[in-house]
Amino acid sequence: MVIDRATILEVSPRDGLQNEQTQLSTAGKVALVHRAVAMGARRVEVSSFVNPARVPQLADADAVFAGLRREPGVSYAALAMNDRGVERAVAAGADEVNIVVVATDTFCRRNQGVDTSEAARNAVRLVDTARRAGLFTTITIAAAFGCPFEGDVSEARLEHVLAKIAGAHADEVALADTIGCAVPGQVSARVRLARDVLGDDVTHRLHLHDTRNTATANSIAGLEAGVEVLDASLGGTGGCPFAPAATGNVATEDLVYMLDRMGVRTGIDLTSALESARWLLANLGSSRASALVKAGPFPQPGSDDWCMPQAG
Repeated sequence: MVIDRATILEVSPRDGLQNEQTQLSTAGKVALVHRAVAMGARRVEVSSFVNPARVPQLADADAVFAGLRREPGVSYAALAMNDRGVERAVAAGADEVNIVVVATDTFCRRNQGVDTSEAARNAVRLVDTARRAGLFTTITIAAAFGCPFEGDVSEARLEHVLAKIAGAHADEVALADTIGCAVPGQVSARVRLARDVLGDDVTHRLHLHDTRNTATANSIAGLEAGVEVLDASLGGTGGCPFAPAATGNVATEDLVYMLDRMGVRTGIDLTSALESARWLLANLGSSRASALVKAGPFPQPGSDDWCMPQAG
């Protein structure tokens, strides 16, 4: 399959911050969203409307949405888990809502307090509520490849979950490698499975964590299998508070560098993304560094010593 275009959904304001010990101020979160838009992201996941006691890093979601300078052509997304979350997303002026169903019962209970079947039933109802309010709807199947509590997630289990949410007719369905255990062959097979179960009227999306340094390779496997949207986070920030050892998402700047060099258009400016990744990591006081933060792009723009890495 010839790939010439991919959409990157910037998730650093939500997933990138939800597991960080250092909390950005509300103004800092608003600035992060504005940076994402300025670098070319047309879809940005701004925050999460969940219980602030569970995810205190995102307790100011309403204030962040209120502080945004909205740009035309940009879709501002929110994550929600229940009716109250969807109501808050609508009231805040979100353009789209992302509803999560975890593929395993153990993880789903820890994440949402219900088993997978109940979470799927809730998601069907929440999609209907959000759609009637005019929002674009996504269902993300978390732990679609592996679970920190139950181990490998079989294709049969994933097919079972996909069938349960098919009736929602969400605009988009995302498969999430929440703990970063997937490899490219699995990604290809499961994207094809999702397309078989749900059809191609739904947009197919991937949410990949880079725990084991497979996320960029998995991104290509997904695109080749028909995925249209890839989640990514500036600086490789991110993680799940309810999944032990779940580290950051695929770094936006790493993904853009790879796709740029392949001739795949994303609409995101690499120089701007790299600058924003460094800004974010500095503000978080993080020692984490993506490959591009450590090495810089190649060739180094406007430099005679283009083969030398930039200071990180």
